[in-house]
Amino acid sequence: MGDTALNAVLRRDHAVVTGALVVIVALAWAYILWLAAAMMPGAPISGGDMAGLYMSNIDMGAAVAPGFRAWASADFAFIFTMWAVMMVGMMTPSVAPMLLLYAGVGRKALADGRPVASTGWFFAGYVTVWVFFSIVATGAQWLLARFALLNPAMATGSAVVGGLVLIAAGFYQWTPIKGVCLRQCQAPIAFLASHGGFRTTASGALRLGIDHGAYCLGCCWALMALLFVGGIMNLLWIAGIAFLVLLEKVVPTGQLIPRVSGALMVAVGTFLIFPAL
Repeated sequence: MGDTALNAVLRRDHAVVTGALVVIVALAWAYILWLAAAMMPGAPISGGDMAGLYMSNIDMGAAVAPGFRAWASADFAFIFTMWAVMMVGMMTPSVAPMLLLYAGVGRKALADGRPVASTGWFFAGYVTVWVFFSIVATGAQWLLARFALLNPAMATGSAVVGGLVLIAAGFYQWTPIKGVCLRQCQAPIAFLASHGGFRTTASGALRLGIDHGAYCLGCCWALMALLFVGGIMNLLWIAGIAFLVLLEKVVPTGQLIPRVSGALMVAVGTFLIFPAL
């Protein structure tokens, strides 16, 4: 295959992968928008009053006393689905450079007679990590709800708890493990070089995607915990965290963005706990 023809094929593959990612992200955000609208105060809710997962109330916007009930299996399934779709919508844009690199190299390897496993297997491994995180987040939400620490907006109603989460997330932004994980996410080629390159089998590509997702989780889990501070269905808060994750990974500033954002989190968290200071 000539260089011109190969370049044309590579451009087509980039377009296909980009289009697929755009569709995935759009569908995830459409679900988030629909769910946020359904849970707005006064919105008609079918299928058993979603707000009843946390509080017995007449109007979700009203300040009412908590009246938590035990979650049924359907409640866990609903909350897990919410978290899983939200993680796909928030984290897929930041992994796009890695996926585009994988697709481009994969096409060239195929043209050279050395095919590698499909990009889809790598992405499936990456998503698997965030599905696992969604299970943990569902458990955390159940625990907060069980102890009446969530308000109708699914945010912690305690300034002290919210402040402590912000401070913890802020300090994590400065830790060595954050730096190590972020460097792996910022440099796809370096990640591949340190993990033996591309895989020729589906299982190998799946494992490679899990490895990359694990670094991403190590980089971003504390930021995801901030959803409990601003509100799990707060669209501006969700978008802001997703944008911060994207900036950390694609803007070439090294550790500057996480350290600046970490300092701000600690400052805001301290103010929440000690507003008079």
